[in-house]
Amino acid sequence: MLKHFDHVTIAVTDVPAAVRFFGLLGFELDKDVVISGPVMDLHFNRPVVKPAADVARLDRVGFNHICFAVEDIDAVIAKVTAAGVRLHNEMMTFHDRKLVFLEGPEGITVELAEWTSTLR
Repeated sequence: MLKHFDHVTIAVTDVPAAVRFFGLLGFELDKDVVISGPVMDLHFNRPVVKPAADVARLDRVGFNHICFAVEDIDAVIAKVTAAGVRLHNEMMTFHDRKLVFLEGPEGITVELAEWTSTLR
Protein backbone atom coordinates (compact mmCIF):
# COMPACT_ATOMS: atom_id res chain seq x y z
CA MET A 1 0.00 0.00 0.00
CA LEU A 2 1.30 3.42 -0.97
CA LYS A 3 2.04 5.65 2.03
CA HIS A 4 3.07 8.98 0.48
CA PHE A 5 5.29 10.59 -2.12
CA ASP A 6 8.87 10.18 -0.93
CA HIS A 7 11.22 12.19 -3.13
CA VAL A 8 12.25 13.34 -6.56
CA THR A 9 15.80 13.37 -7.87
CA ILE A 10 16.95 16.17 -10.14
CA ALA A 11 20.34 15.56 -11.70
CA VAL A 12 22.19 18.76 -12.57
CA THR A 13 25.65 19.80 -13.65
CA ASP A 14 25.49 23.16 -11.83
CA VAL A 15 24.50 22.46 -8.22
CA PRO A 16 24.87 26.07 -6.97
CA ALA A 17 22.51 27.34 -9.72
CA ALA A 18 19.93 24.67 -8.82
CA VAL A 19 20.20 25.51 -5.12
CA ARG A 20 19.64 29.22 -5.93
CA PHE A 21 16.62 28.46 -8.14
CA PHE A 22 14.85 26.26 -5.60
CA GLY A 23 15.81 28.70 -2.83
CA LEU A 24 13.73 31.33 -4.66
CA LEU A 25 10.75 29.00 -4.23
CA GLY A 26 11.37 28.69 -0.50
CA PHE A 27 13.28 25.41 -0.43
CA GLU A 28 16.21 24.94 1.91
CA LEU A 29 19.09 22.63 1.08
CA ASP A 30 18.76 19.42 3.05
CA LYS A 31 21.48 17.47 1.26
CA ASP A 32 23.10 17.14 -2.10
CA VAL A 33 24.93 14.03 -3.11
CA VAL A 34 27.13 12.63 -5.80
CA ILE A 35 26.07 9.12 -6.72
CA SER A 36 29.28 7.14 -6.57
CA GLY A 37 31.01 4.33 -4.74
CA PRO A 38 30.75 0.53 -4.84
CA VAL A 39 27.09 0.24 -3.82
CA MET A 40 25.85 2.94 -6.19
CA ASP A 41 28.14 1.81 -9.02
CA LEU A 42 26.39 -1.58 -8.98
CA HIS A 43 22.92 -0.06 -8.91
CA PHE A 44 23.36 2.88 -11.30
CA ASN A 45 26.19 1.60 -13.49
CA ARG A 46 28.11 4.86 -12.87
CA PRO A 47 25.85 7.33 -14.67
CA VAL A 48 27.45 10.41 -16.12
CA VAL A 49 25.17 13.44 -15.80
CA LYS A 50 24.76 15.03 -19.20
CA PRO A 51 22.22 17.56 -20.44
CA ALA A 52 19.27 16.20 -22.40
CA ALA A 53 18.63 18.03 -25.65
CA ASP A 54 14.85 17.86 -25.19
CA VAL A 55 14.53 18.35 -21.41
CA ALA A 56 12.14 21.34 -21.79
CA ARG A 57 9.82 19.60 -24.28
CA LEU A 58 6.54 18.70 -22.62
CA ASP A 59 5.40 16.46 -25.49
CA ARG A 60 7.71 13.57 -24.71
CA VAL A 61 7.44 10.33 -22.80
CA GLY A 62 8.82 10.16 -19.26
CA PHE A 63 9.25 12.84 -16.64
CA ASN A 64 7.42 15.88 -17.93
CA HIS A 65 7.42 18.55 -15.20
CA ILE A 66 6.82 19.13 -11.51
CA CYS A 67 4.18 21.48 -10.12
CA PHE A 68 4.17 23.34 -6.81
CA ALA A 69 1.04 24.91 -5.31
CA VAL A 70 1.62 28.48 -4.17
CA GLU A 71 -0.47 30.96 -2.17
CA ASP A 72 0.26 34.14 -4.16
CA ILE A 73 1.38 33.31 -7.69
CA ASP A 74 1.79 36.98 -8.66
CA ALA A 75 4.28 37.53 -5.82
CA VAL A 76 6.22 34.37 -6.66
CA ILE A 77 6.38 35.30 -10.36
CA ALA A 78 7.66 38.78 -9.45
CA LYS A 79 10.31 37.27 -7.16
CA VAL A 80 11.63 34.67 -9.60
CA THR A 81 11.60 36.92 -12.68
CA ALA A 82 13.46 39.63 -10.73
CA ALA A 83 16.12 36.97 -10.12
CA GLY A 84 16.34 36.22 -13.85
CA VAL A 85 14.17 33.10 -14.08
CA ARG A 86 12.53 32.78 -17.51
CA LEU A 87 8.80 32.08 -17.84
CA HIS A 88 7.61 29.67 -20.54
CA ASN A 89 4.19 31.34 -20.71
CA GLU A 90 2.12 34.22 -19.46
CA MET A 91 0.12 33.34 -16.36
CA MET A 92 -3.07 31.55 -17.39
CA THR A 93 -6.20 30.16 -15.78
CA PHE A 94 -6.95 26.44 -16.22
CA HIS A 95 -9.21 24.14 -14.17
CA ASP A 96 -9.72 26.52 -11.23
CA ARG A 97 -6.01 27.38 -11.08
CA LYS A 98 -3.82 30.25 -12.11
CA LEU A 99 -0.64 28.71 -13.44
CA VAL A 100 2.69 29.46 -15.04
CA PHE A 101 5.58 27.32 -16.27
CA LEU A 102 9.16 28.32 -15.37
CA GLU A 103 12.48 27.34 -16.87
CA GLY A 104 14.21 25.59 -14.00
CA PRO A 105 17.78 24.39 -13.55
CA GLU A 106 19.31 22.70 -16.59
CA GLY A 107 16.14 23.60 -18.55
CA ILE A 108 13.68 21.43 -16.59
CA THR A 109 10.12 22.71 -16.48
CA VAL A 110 8.67 23.75 -13.11
CA GLU A 111 5.00 24.71 -12.88
CA LEU A 112 3.50 26.98 -10.22
CA ALA A 113 -0.23 26.81 -9.51
CA GLU A 114 -2.51 28.90 -7.33
CA TRP A 115 -5.91 27.33 -6.79
CA THR A 116 -8.74 29.83 -7.22
CA SER A 117 -11.37 27.57 -5.66
CA THR A 118 -11.51 25.36 -2.59
CA LEU A 119 -10.72 22.30 -4.74
CA ARG A 120 -7.15 21.13 -4.12
